[in-house]
Amino acid sequence: MHFADLGLAPAITSALDAAGYTTPTPVQAASIPAALAGHDLLVSAQTGSGKTAAFLLPSLQKLTERSTGSGQGPRILVLTPTRELAQQVEKNATEYGSQLRWLRTVCLVGGASFGYQIRAMSRPVDLMVATPGRLMDHMRSGRIDFSRLEMLILDEADRMLDMGFIEDIETIVKATPESRQTVLFSATLDGTVGKLAQKLTRDPQRIEIAREETGGNIEEHLLYADDNRHKERLLDHILKEAGFDQAVIFTATKIGSEELADKLSDQGYAAACLHGDMPQNWRNRTLNDLRRGRVRILVATDVAARGIDVPTITHVVNYDLPKQAEDYVHRIGRTGRAGRDGVAITLAESKEFHKVRRIEQYLKRQITEGVIEGMEPTRRPPKGGPRRAGGKPGERRGGYGGNNRKPGGNGGYGNRGPRQGGSGGYGNRTRAAD
Repeated sequence: MHFADLGLAPAITSALDAAGYTTPTPVQAASIPAALAGHDLLVSAQTGSGKTAAFLLPSLQKLTERSTGSGQGPRILVLTPTRELAQQVEKNATEYGSQLRWLRTVCLVGGASFGYQIRAMSRPVDLMVATPGRLMDHMRSGRIDFSRLEMLILDEADRMLDMGFIEDIETIVKATPESRQTVLFSATLDGTVGKLAQKLTRDPQRIEIAREETGGNIEEHLLYADDNRHKERLLDHILKEAGFDQAVIFTATKIGSEELADKLSDQGYAAACLHGDMPQNWRNRTLNDLRRGRVRILVATDVAARGIDVPTITHVVNYDLPKQAEDYVHRIGRTGRAGRDGVAITLAESKEFHKVRRIEQYLKRQITEGVIEGMEPTRRPPKGGPRRAGGKPGERRGGYGGNNRKPGGNGGYGNRGPRQGGSGGYGNRTRAAD
């Protein structure tokens, strides 16, 4: 299935193609047609599932037709719990709507200039993204006109309620036309979220997307490091020994992706970086080079790498841990595509054991911890941190997988213990969902 099959305008699908997005995710495939049909929606989907595009694309489709109403207020309103999420949503909207030349967006969040936001609303606004608190500030000053509003979207509604925005949300909703279309996204649709949804929506369609599981063909490994220099040595060893076709290395920051890509290029690798602040034409060129095999190693941030679908990516390396546990699943899902095998290697400092534990709690299983002989960490996670998966007490597992391992020890690292379900190396392949 392609985005064009969902009934989106060519101006939107061509912008998606240019950005490297070709195939809709399950939540997008389920939500977009229903939203385009005008239904109110209640959608349960996890972070990293593509939910932002699931509500932005039908919003932009509405904006392909000029408004017949008068006034300067927004036609689309997106409420988010945090400033960072609001800014990211607006950025995505301008990317997906890059060929809608008349599109005007505004982002109302705390910490930004009030004067700038007022000036931005002095002309008609198509799409407004806001946090409830800052939007209420502008509403109290009488600067918001919702008479043209066609669609109201609540993103991460459960988080907004957890943060105490229930009264603000109810006040905002009362100020909007009853004829609006309402779309609510949340990790859960029960409890207080369900009660709020009953108040806001009319005969909504309920869409629940099962939490994405890592593919059964992805072998996962965890290596602890003492510090960043130790991580660099581990990464160098992995890239030399893993026998990869193409790899994606994830970093936590944009500057980090640039610096690491430069180092790898200096070492002779065909490496490139990808992050959200790069000009669009650079991003497009990098993605095209990746698909054509001109780039073997892509160093990327989480946001920039979303939507990448290149079957020849055999390895993923989490050089920095993801900020959200859900992003771990999305990251390692860049490999093991189209039924192929993949390897995902996570590097973590011992002081980050609590982040690893959080990921494992989300996965409801442990990631196999190993070592590379001669590069063992001098510091270990404290007791109660992540435990080694499998093996007898005191038995040490080494290695990190790879396609060129030989049983017995020449292709792997450390003293490998027995592996259940296979031979050669160690690790845990994730079990495919039933």
